[in-house]
Amino acid sequence: MAKISQHFLYAFLLHAVLISARCQATSEHPKKHVVPFFIFGDSILDAGNNNYINTTTLDQANFWPYGETFFKFPTGRFSDGRLAPDFIAEYLNLPLIPPYLQPGNHRYLAGVNFASAGAGALAETHKGFVIDLKTQLSYFRKVKQQLREERGDTETTTFLSKAIYLFSIGSNDYVERFSTNFSAFHSSSKKDYVGMVVGNLTAVVKEIYKNGGRRFGFLNVEPMGCSPYARAALQNSTCGCVDELTVSRRVKWHVVALVRTEES
Repeated sequence: MAKISQHFLYAFLLHAVLISARCQATSEHPKKHVVPFFIFGDSILDAGNNNYINTTTLDQANFWPYGETFFKFPTGRFSDGRLAPDFIAEYLNLPLIPPYLQPGNHRYLAGVNFASAGAGALAETHKGFVIDLKTQLSYFRKVKQQLREERGDTETTTFLSKAIYLFSIGSNDYVERFSTNFSAFHSSSKKDYVGMVVGNLTAVVKEIYKNGGRRFGFLNVEPMGCSPYARAALQNSTCGCVDELTVSRRVKWHVVALVRTEES
Protein backbone atom coordinates (compact mmCIF):
# COMPACT_ATOMS: atom_id res chain seq x y z
CA MET A 1 0.00 0.00 0.00
CA ALA A 2 2.90 2.37 0.78
CA LYS A 3 4.36 1.83 -2.69
CA ILE A 4 1.02 2.47 -4.35
CA SER A 5 0.57 5.68 -2.36
CA GLN A 6 4.10 6.78 -3.25
CA HIS A 7 3.51 6.26 -6.97
CA PHE A 8 0.17 8.09 -6.73
CA LEU A 9 1.82 11.04 -4.98
CA TYR A 10 4.58 11.21 -7.60
CA ALA A 11 2.05 11.13 -10.45
CA PHE A 12 -0.08 13.76 -8.73
CA LEU A 13 2.86 16.13 -8.18
CA LEU A 14 4.12 15.82 -11.76
CA HIS A 15 0.60 16.26 -13.10
CA ALA A 16 0.18 19.39 -10.98
CA VAL A 17 3.41 20.84 -12.35
CA LEU A 18 2.34 20.15 -15.93
CA ILE A 19 -1.16 21.55 -15.40
CA SER A 20 0.29 24.76 -13.98
CA ALA A 21 2.78 25.04 -16.82
CA ARG A 22 0.16 24.33 -19.47
CA CYS A 23 -2.15 27.00 -18.08
CA GLN A 24 0.73 29.46 -18.29
CA ALA A 25 1.62 28.37 -21.82
CA THR A 26 -1.96 28.80 -23.07
CA SER A 27 -2.67 32.16 -21.45
CA GLU A 28 -3.72 35.28 -23.35
CA HIS A 29 -0.34 35.71 -25.03
CA PRO A 30 0.91 32.17 -25.76
CA LYS A 31 3.93 33.26 -27.78
CA LYS A 32 5.18 35.30 -24.82
CA HIS A 33 4.46 32.58 -22.29
CA VAL A 34 6.28 29.56 -23.68
CA VAL A 35 7.20 27.13 -20.90
CA PRO A 36 10.76 25.96 -21.65
CA PHE A 37 11.50 22.27 -21.19
CA PHE A 38 14.99 21.05 -20.23
CA ILE A 39 15.71 17.32 -20.13
CA PHE A 40 18.57 15.49 -18.39
CA GLY A 41 19.20 11.78 -18.15
CA ASP A 42 19.75 8.49 -19.93
CA SER A 43 18.13 6.36 -22.66
CA ILE A 44 14.68 6.80 -21.12
CA LEU A 45 14.82 10.45 -22.26
CA ASP A 46 17.54 10.62 -24.95
CA ALA A 47 16.10 12.08 -28.16
CA GLY A 48 19.24 11.43 -30.19
CA ASN A 49 22.31 13.01 -28.56
CA ASN A 50 24.22 9.75 -28.82
CA ASN A 51 23.91 9.94 -32.61
CA TYR A 52 26.56 12.65 -32.47
CA ILE A 53 29.18 11.11 -30.18
CA ASN A 54 31.67 8.31 -30.64
CA THR A 55 30.02 5.43 -28.83
CA THR A 56 28.97 1.82 -29.28
CA THR A 57 25.83 0.41 -30.88
CA LEU A 58 24.68 -0.55 -27.37
CA ASP A 59 24.31 3.15 -26.60
CA GLN A 60 22.81 4.19 -29.94
CA ALA A 61 19.36 3.79 -31.46
CA ASN A 62 20.06 5.03 -34.97
CA PHE A 63 19.07 1.85 -36.78
CA TRP A 64 15.93 -0.12 -37.62
CA PRO A 65 13.47 -0.95 -36.05
CA TYR A 66 13.85 2.09 -33.75
CA GLY A 67 11.40 4.80 -34.75
CA GLU A 68 9.34 2.63 -37.06
CA THR A 69 5.86 3.35 -35.70
CA PHE A 70 5.80 7.16 -35.49
CA PHE A 71 8.76 8.85 -37.15
CA LYS A 72 9.13 6.09 -39.76
CA PHE A 73 12.90 6.25 -39.36
CA PRO A 74 15.35 5.89 -36.43
CA THR A 75 15.85 9.19 -34.61
CA GLY A 76 18.16 8.08 -31.83
CA ARG A 77 15.30 7.49 -29.41
CA PHE A 78 15.33 4.10 -27.70
CA SER A 79 11.77 3.46 -28.76
CA ASP A 80 9.79 2.51 -31.84
CA GLY A 81 7.93 5.80 -31.40
CA ARG A 82 7.92 8.79 -29.08
CA LEU A 83 9.32 9.11 -25.57
CA ALA A 84 7.74 10.61 -22.45
CA PRO A 85 9.27 14.09 -23.10
CA ASP A 86 7.67 14.13 -26.56
CA PHE A 87 4.22 13.61 -25.08
CA ILE A 88 4.86 16.19 -22.35
CA ALA A 89 6.01 18.71 -24.96
CA GLU A 90 2.83 18.09 -26.96
CA TYR A 91 0.77 18.59 -23.81
CA LEU A 92 2.51 21.94 -23.23
CA ASN A 93 1.94 23.00 -26.86
CA LEU A 94 5.69 22.85 -27.51
CA PRO A 95 7.50 21.39 -30.52
CA LEU A 96 9.55 18.22 -30.10
CA ILE A 97 12.50 19.19 -27.91
CA PRO A 98 15.69 18.68 -29.96
CA PRO A 99 18.84 16.98 -28.70
CA TYR A 100 21.52 19.46 -27.68
CA LEU A 101 24.17 18.00 -30.01
CA GLN A 102 21.93 18.02 -33.07
CA PRO A 103 23.56 20.28 -35.69
CA GLY A 104 21.82 23.53 -36.42
CA ASN A 105 21.28 27.04 -35.14
CA HIS A 106 19.51 26.54 -31.82
CA ARG A 107 17.92 29.43 -29.95
CA TYR A 108 16.48 27.21 -27.21
CA LEU A 109 13.13 29.03 -27.21
CA ALA A 110 11.36 25.85 -26.07
CA GLY A 111 14.31 24.31 -24.18
CA VAL A 112 16.63 21.48 -25.16
CA ASN A 113 17.33 17.80 -24.43
CA PHE A 114 20.72 16.92 -22.87
CA ALA A 115 19.98 13.23 -22.13
CA SER A 116 22.39 10.52 -23.27
CA ALA A 117 21.65 6.79 -23.44
CA GLY A 118 23.85 4.85 -21.04
CA ALA A 119 24.67 7.93 -18.97
CA GLY A 120 24.87 7.97 -15.21
CA ALA A 121 25.11 10.46 -12.39
CA LEU A 122 28.71 9.26 -11.95
CA ALA A 123 31.28 10.25 -14.56
CA GLU A 124 32.80 6.74 -14.37
CA THR A 125 29.62 5.06 -15.64
CA HIS A 126 30.25 4.04 -19.28
CA LYS A 127 33.03 6.62 -19.28
CA GLY A 128 34.10 7.71 -22.75
CA PHE A 129 30.94 6.42 -24.43
CA VAL A 130 28.20 8.66 -23.02
CA ILE A 131 27.45 12.19 -21.87
CA ASP A 132 27.47 11.93 -18.09
CA LEU A 133 25.26 14.12 -15.90
CA LYS A 134 28.05 16.55 -15.01
CA THR A 135 28.74 17.13 -18.71
CA GLN A 136 25.03 17.58 -19.35
CA LEU A 137 25.08 20.29 -16.69
CA SER A 138 28.02 21.97 -18.45
CA TYR A 139 25.91 22.04 -21.63
CA PHE A 140 23.12 23.70 -19.64
CA ARG A 141 25.59 26.37 -18.51
CA LYS A 142 26.48 27.06 -22.14
CA VAL A 143 22.80 27.40 -23.02
CA LYS A 144 22.32 29.79 -20.11
CA GLN A 145 25.30 31.87 -21.26
CA GLN A 146 23.96 32.05 -24.81
CA LEU A 147 20.56 33.13 -23.51
CA ARG A 148 22.17 35.85 -21.39
CA GLU A 149 24.10 37.19 -24.37
CA GLU A 150 20.93 37.30 -26.46
CA ARG A 151 18.35 38.37 -23.85
CA GLY A 152 20.18 39.83 -20.89
CA ASP A 153 20.28 38.67 -17.28
CA THR A 154 16.76 39.63 -16.20
CA GLU A 155 14.93 38.00 -19.10
CA THR A 156 17.11 34.89 -18.88
CA THR A 157 16.41 34.49 -15.17
CA THR A 158 12.68 34.77 -15.82
CA PHE A 159 12.93 32.31 -18.71
CA LEU A 160 14.75 29.70 -16.60
CA SER A 161 12.39 30.14 -13.66
CA LYS A 162 9.39 29.26 -15.85
CA ALA A 163 11.03 26.11 -17.21
CA ILE A 164 10.35 22.48 -16.40
CA TYR A 165 13.41 20.32 -15.65
CA LEU A 166 12.93 16.58 -16.16
CA PHE A 167 15.43 13.96 -14.94
CA SER A 168 15.86 10.22 -15.41
CA ILE A 169 19.26 9.11 -14.14
CA GLY A 170 20.81 6.49 -11.85
CA SER A 171 19.82 3.15 -13.35
CA ASN A 172 23.07 2.76 -15.29
CA ASP A 173 25.15 3.65 -12.23
CA TYR A 174 23.67 0.77 -10.26
CA VAL A 175 23.83 -1.75 -13.11
CA GLU A 176 27.45 -0.77 -13.80
CA ARG A 177 28.46 -1.59 -10.25
CA PHE A 178 27.41 -5.19 -10.82
CA SER A 179 28.57 -5.62 -14.40
CA THR A 180 32.07 -4.10 -14.38
CA ASN A 181 35.38 -4.95 -12.74
CA PHE A 182 36.44 -1.29 -12.59
CA SER A 183 37.74 -0.76 -9.06
CA ALA A 184 36.01 2.59 -8.57
CA PHE A 185 32.69 0.78 -8.40
CA HIS A 186 33.84 -1.57 -5.65
CA SER A 187 35.90 0.69 -3.38
CA SER A 188 32.93 1.86 -1.31
CA SER A 189 30.04 0.33 0.57
CA LYS A 190 26.65 0.01 -1.10
CA LYS A 191 25.28 2.77 1.10
CA ASP A 192 28.13 5.12 0.25
CA TYR A 193 27.79 4.26 -3.42
CA VAL A 194 24.11 5.20 -3.44
CA GLY A 195 25.12 8.36 -1.59
CA MET A 196 27.52 9.28 -4.40
CA VAL A 197 24.85 8.76 -7.06
CA VAL A 198 22.27 10.80 -5.15
CA GLY A 199 24.89 13.39 -4.22
CA ASN A 200 25.83 14.03 -7.84
CA LEU A 201 22.19 14.40 -8.84
CA THR A 202 21.54 16.66 -5.87
CA ALA A 203 24.45 18.93 -6.85
CA VAL A 204 23.00 19.36 -10.35
CA VAL A 205 19.52 20.11 -9.02
CA LYS A 206 20.95 22.64 -6.55
CA GLU A 207 22.78 24.52 -9.30
CA ILE A 208 19.69 24.67 -11.49
CA TYR A 209 17.71 25.82 -8.45
CA LYS A 210 20.20 28.63 -7.83
CA ASN A 211 19.69 29.67 -11.46
CA GLY A 212 15.97 30.05 -10.88
CA GLY A 213 14.66 26.54 -11.60
CA ARG A 214 11.58 25.67 -9.54
CA ARG A 215 9.71 22.97 -11.50
CA PHE A 216 11.42 19.60 -11.32
CA GLY A 217 10.26 16.16 -12.42
CA PHE A 218 12.05 12.90 -11.55
CA LEU A 219 11.46 9.48 -13.03
CA ASN A 220 11.97 6.93 -10.29
CA VAL A 221 14.60 4.19 -10.53
CA GLU A 222 12.81 1.04 -11.61
CA PRO A 223 13.32 -2.37 -9.89
CA MET A 224 16.26 -3.21 -12.13
CA GLY A 225 16.96 -6.50 -10.42
CA CYS A 226 13.83 -7.88 -12.06
CA SER A 227 14.83 -6.93 -15.61
CA PRO A 228 15.56 -9.74 -18.08
CA TYR A 229 19.17 -8.54 -18.38
CA ALA A 230 19.82 -8.68 -14.65
CA ARG A 231 18.12 -12.02 -14.19
CA ALA A 232 19.96 -13.66 -17.09
CA ALA A 233 23.37 -11.98 -17.06
CA LEU A 234 24.00 -11.37 -13.38
CA GLN A 235 22.68 -14.54 -11.82
CA ASN A 236 22.51 -16.89 -14.81
CA SER A 237 18.89 -17.62 -14.06
CA THR A 238 15.47 -16.59 -15.29
CA CYS A 239 13.87 -17.27 -11.90
CA GLY A 240 13.39 -14.50 -9.38
CA CYS A 241 15.09 -11.11 -9.21
CA VAL A 242 18.57 -9.94 -8.28
CA ASP A 243 17.75 -8.46 -4.88
CA GLU A 244 21.09 -6.65 -4.55
CA LEU A 245 20.34 -4.63 -7.66
CA THR A 246 16.83 -3.61 -6.71
CA VAL A 247 17.49 -0.12 -5.42
CA SER A 248 15.15 1.63 -3.04
CA ARG A 249 12.76 3.92 -4.82
CA ARG A 250 13.33 6.54 -2.16
CA VAL A 251 16.52 7.66 -3.93
CA LYS A 252 14.82 10.18 -6.20
CA TRP A 253 12.32 11.19 -3.52
CA HIS A 254 15.24 12.29 -1.37
CA VAL A 255 16.23 14.79 -4.07
CA VAL A 256 12.65 16.02 -4.50
CA ALA A 257 12.37 16.55 -0.75
CA LEU A 258 15.67 18.44 -0.76
CA VAL A 259 14.50 20.86 -3.46
CA ARG A 260 11.14 21.47 -1.77
CA THR A 261 12.85 22.05 1.58
CA GLU A 262 15.25 24.65 0.16
CA GLU A 263 12.42 26.41 -1.64
CA SER A 264 10.42 26.71 1.57
